[in-house]
Amino acid sequence: MSVELVVNKVGRRVPTVVNNREQAPFLGVGAYEPDGRKQAPPIRSCRDYPASGDKRVTDLKAALKKCGIADGMTISTHHHLRNGDAVALLALRAAAELGVKDLMWFPSASFPCHEPVIELMDQGVVHHIEGSMNGPLGEYCSRGKMRGMGVLRSHGGRWQAIQDGEVHIDIAVIAAPSADPFGNADGSHGPSACGSLGFALADSIYADHVIVVTDNLVPFPCIPWQIQGNNVDYVVEVDSIGDPAKIVSGTTEITKSPDRLLIAEYVARFLKEAGIMRDGFSFQAGAGGIALAFVEFLKKLMKEAGVKARFVRGGSTKYLVDLLKEGLTDYILDGQTFDLAGVESIARDPRHVATSPFTSYNYHGKGNFATLVDAVVLGATEVDVDFNANVNTHSDGILLHGIGGWQNCLFAGCTILALPSFRDRIPVLVDQVTTMTGPGELIDVVVSERGIAINPRRTDLLDRLKGSKLPIRPIQEIKEEVERITGGPPAKASLTDRPVAVIKWVDGTVLDTVWQLQE
Repeated sequence: MSVELVVNKVGRRVPTVVNNREQAPFLGVGAYEPDGRKQAPPIRSCRDYPASGDKRVTDLKAALKKCGIADGMTISTHHHLRNGDAVALLALRAAAELGVKDLMWFPSASFPCHEPVIELMDQGVVHHIEGSMNGPLGEYCSRGKMRGMGVLRSHGGRWQAIQDGEVHIDIAVIAAPSADPFGNADGSHGPSACGSLGFALADSIYADHVIVVTDNLVPFPCIPWQIQGNNVDYVVEVDSIGDPAKIVSGTTEITKSPDRLLIAEYVARFLKEAGIMRDGFSFQAGAGGIALAFVEFLKKLMKEAGVKARFVRGGSTKYLVDLLKEGLTDYILDGQTFDLAGVESIARDPRHVATSPFTSYNYHGKGNFATLVDAVVLGATEVDVDFNANVNTHSDGILLHGIGGWQNCLFAGCTILALPSFRDRIPVLVDQVTTMTGPGELIDVVVSERGIAINPRRTDLLDRLKGSKLPIRPIQEIKEEVERITGGPPAKASLTDRPVAVIKWVDGTVLDTVWQLQE
């Protein structure tokens, strides 16, 4: 089937229709003007719910039937249990047992534990996925095996899509480490505690039907609650919602590589010498190994300078928790809890505050926290000489990573990409990114072990770093050096002209296309 393509503002070819829905191409940062009103779920009456407040049903199949599950519906899940999640598969397999077909699965993210969804797609139970597709799911999509087109959104973009009516959730299934029979739910307590439930909040507010699944039912009221029972239709008890130990993954462990530790040190020193590290400043670091090491280097510099942060943004880890415990920050504003130290902290310390993509990232809100952060440290799979960056594919074009909050963080006061200059002898700095996830005008600094490149747009940063002993170099120069070491630029990806997924920008417009692999 032919797909009409147009060229958007940054020169990328994008489809005008995705999964039978018309799309607006990316018009430039801040150029798209939304209109209309926010979506809303159907009006319900408490007369139709138990006066006792007990909304429990026997199992997920019963709950799905009561929600009127039917072919072609959209089922959403959240990923706060990360690679330990069990509930998404429980829900989709229950739907399969009911004989339902052509579902759209709308996760806030997927992980390798969700690989069995491939079997459900092969069986026709799941039609396509609109959400991050990591590892096996991403490769399945890249090879053109998914019947619909993948749609990748940032965490804030997902909230925007739900709020604006771009995605209509028929049934939201929320894994809750603690819940009461009324449906109030919390993520920070219970044997499967995972921290915040912020990524499920939009689903609970806007979905037609909401099912809370818990392995820790407590008497009413479940305190604290992040999901309000007034938005919940049914509560299902199961033996286990997942394995909280698997919240921690390879991306949430500090690097031991000397080169990557050097990168982390460069980033910390850069913040100090650029005058960003000052009393009352704020920052956010991703959960990658370099970003975690950066926090340790920055902590040392903060102590030496007698500097305290007003707040740090999470993804929380034990490294941010240590800052809180040691009095180096007033608050952690946490959208996702990345390790068990973070889970324990958010449960016990009122200064460790659960947030949601609405407050932190939603571009179609009346402001959000992202612009209040002084500096953010992120990773990337590729960066080009115009500072455009890719986090979704590698140079081979295979879809392997979601966006997460990465795009939303680009609006911080100083956006820093910290990355090795090559991986497996394949350069990371390129002439043009294979897939564009973020436009270069929002990326200020690229830090590698071979030097620090400052976007020429940031003349203020260039001026502040004049005379610095840090290795400040043009990005083109670093790129050419890396190509001499590795033997040249990466091989061009072998791709067809068939789009298999799109990358949405934070405003809902289409930024780029992921193309099917040439077999």
